[in-house]
Amino acid sequence: MAATKIATVAADGIEIFYRSAGPVDAPTIVLLHGFPSSSHMFRNLIPLLATDYRVIALDLPGYGFTKVPAERNYSYTFANLAQTFTAFVDALALKRFAIYIFDYGAPTGLRFALDRPDAVAAIITQNGNAYDVGLGPTFWPPIQKYWATGTQEDRDALRFAVELPITQWQYQNQSPHPNEIPPEAYYLDQALMDRPGNKEVQLDLFYDYRTNLDLYPRFHEYFRSSGVPVLAAWGKNDAIFIAPGAEAFAADVQKLETKWIDAGHFALETNEAQVAKWIVEFFDKYAVFKA
Repeated sequence: MAATKIATVAADGIEIFYRSAGPVDAPTIVLLHGFPSSSHMFRNLIPLLATDYRVIALDLPGYGFTKVPAERNYSYTFANLAQTFTAFVDALALKRFAIYIFDYGAPTGLRFALDRPDAVAAIITQNGNAYDVGLGPTFWPPIQKYWATGTQEDRDALRFAVELPITQWQYQNQSPHPNEIPPEAYYLDQALMDRPGNKEVQLDLFYDYRTNLDLYPRFHEYFRSSGVPVLAAWGKNDAIFIAPGAEAFAADVQKLETKWIDAGHFALETNEAQVAKWIVEFFDKYAVFKA
């Protein structure tokens, strides 16, 4: 398998850490992680895809090993994450590529697609939501309460969600073999989230997530007007972004494949070989990178 390289690039006043593998002249796939992870979540998928594709996975601001200088005074909103992602794309001179969107990577990547629809050749959404029906009824109410009030009390009520038990739960919940998920995955996420000030970043993004819902109608119109092919590879037992969120793409996407993974939220863990196979087959079926 192709070796994965690590590097950093300056973009949007930030030192962005990223992993890459595969021939630089091959069709490109950009992998966008979610909360509370980083490009590390793709460590096993990258080499599986890199035999035929150039694969790139970055750490968004507030995650992984990307460094945001204090003097940058970065405001952690999804609009700004998308802006930083755009700057990263430009810094690497990426012109047209597929995006893999998971969790927070979904609104980040889809905001980019609204501005540059011609740059997105295809979308793989792995529990990357774009529909109201995809919001799990047990997970979201405390966050929705914070959206409604914006109070410090409701912000503080969410602090449990940035601690290890919930981080570990996101990886293991509804996995048929939770003990096979390497513990370093969720311990690394938590260690990085425990850095000074980072939990406030996470709470800021919890609050700002509400702005993504306002864009859902625009995302749906983008799906319809662009004709972008979409592969929904979904952890069918996810309590955060539930199965109806995957099914909802059928209302707007003309070229859609839906695949179910017997897993929860971090459905990619231990299922990388299957997901890689689906991606390659999907690209071939819809001639995603053919002229």
